[in-house]
Amino acid sequence: MKHPVRYRTIDLDGLSIFYRDAGPADAPAILLLHGLPSSSRMFEPLLQRLSDRYRLIAPDYPGFGHSDAPKPKDFSYTFDRLADVVARFTQKLVLSRYSLYMQDYGGPVGFRLALAHPDRVESLIIQNAVAHNEGLGKPWAARRAFWADRATHEAALRINLLSFETTRTRHLGSDPRIDRYDPDLWTDEFAFLNREGQADIQTELFFDYRNNVASYPAWQAWMRENQPPMLVLWGKYDPSFDLSEPDAYKRDVPEAEVHILDGGHFALDTSADEIADLTDAFLKKNRSSRTLKSALRHLP
Repeated sequence: MKHPVRYRTIDLDGLSIFYRDAGPADAPAILLLHGLPSSSRMFEPLLQRLSDRYRLIAPDYPGFGHSDAPKPKDFSYTFDRLADVVARFTQKLVLSRYSLYMQDYGGPVGFRLALAHPDRVESLIIQNAVAHNEGLGKPWAARRAFWADRATHEAALRINLLSFETTRTRHLGSDPRIDRYDPDLWTDEFAFLNREGQADIQTELFFDYRNNVASYPAWQAWMRENQPPMLVLWGKYDPSFDLSEPDAYKRDVPEAEVHILDGGHFALDTSADEIADLTDAFLKKNRSSRTLKSALRHLP
């Protein structure tokens, strides 16, 4: 690679945040926000394919990957807090303009960033991340029960959320061609989930997920009002998120570009070339459009 990935950490008031950084420092920036139970590692395929044209920055949230994982009594595991950490992370890196690539948990983190700092966001790339209640599929019935009555349902939730089978199913979903998937993907994630303290961390964060659902109307209103340039990439074998969700984004942002992919919840597992090409084409088109609009504004 002409621009190899750099593996770095940064200190945020005593909290060590790990991140992957690839590409020229002066290239258009993409901030990549990962999902559960993954980490910045999920974006390695994009870093390898796009770092000659873009600066790609992928942090691990607190409690994930190689970032610090303080105990819940010492750190509030909420999506508000994760978004605050990522916002401070971008400020410390002097990352003032970027496109947001959001997958799964990256959606709640990214939408909070977009609403708080809309001037920093050039475009949205949404890959299997939900912003509409209808997008939460059948498995969410048990999860909603957990939100409504934590004491009754927490034990069952922990077993399901942290099990090896669920970790594997997140990747495979309903894809009939399981031979396309590297088993290291879920084996490594399961090893991370079994580190000391992870069960408590992930349970706290998942209980807070109910506040994302409550925030959906605000995110939808922001999209409808601002009409951000948007690329929606959707792995059709996703076991958790409904295939109707891309159409919901299209209703909010009619000009959104939508592609249904032959992949699962983590579509980069099997469709990295296609995703890289679509992302590159979308960002080039968006930059050309902004350049043209800027030129028209300055015409006499």
